[in-house]
Amino acid sequence: MYNFFFFFIDLQLKTIASNIKLIAFDVDGVMTDGSLTFFEDGKEFKTFNAKDGLGVSMLSKSGVITAIITARKSPIVDLRARMIDIKEVYQNEKNKVKAIEDLRQKYDLNYSQIAYVGDDLIDIEVLKLTGLKACPKDAVCEVIDICNFVSSKEGGRGAVREVCDLILKSKNIKFSDIVNQ
Repeated sequence: MYNFFFFFIDLQLKTIASNIKLIAFDVDGVMTDGSLTFFEDGKEFKTFNAKDGLGVSMLSKSGVITAIITARKSPIVDLRARMIDIKEVYQNEKNKVKAIEDLRQKYDLNYSQIAYVGDDLIDIEVLKLTGLKACPKDAVCEVIDICNFVSSKEGGRGAVREVCDLILKSKNIKFSDIVNQ
């Protein structure tokens, strides 16, 4: 009975992930480890994970629409988005629900076709709306409690890649299918 229960959850999660057409990511604490580093001149420094970036790029190449929705604003985020083929970028967006609704309408999607990856209280209302609700393992407890996928990795340390791999594998898309696109 125990193994059957986890098989069912895994199958249910794969079904949800296979229907994803758009994924949106928070940045600080998801695509980065959440550290905020500033130089004396006020410029900001962020560190991103290369494996996470390849995962996002593979999703984009496979046809999944990729987006960033972040409450902060940084030119580094725009640069990273361009580097890994993120199609939509919402910065300085305090109302993440409005942003996800804009994306849903723009691409004529149901919320069940949208994934969101967040880690903190500001992400909860968006997560409640989406089909695939994902977070890094070091997200706040309130976020972990509502997610249907909690990564085994921390933010900025491979959590994004795990979500990307889940979607790609659920859609039966192999790296070799998209590497030469």
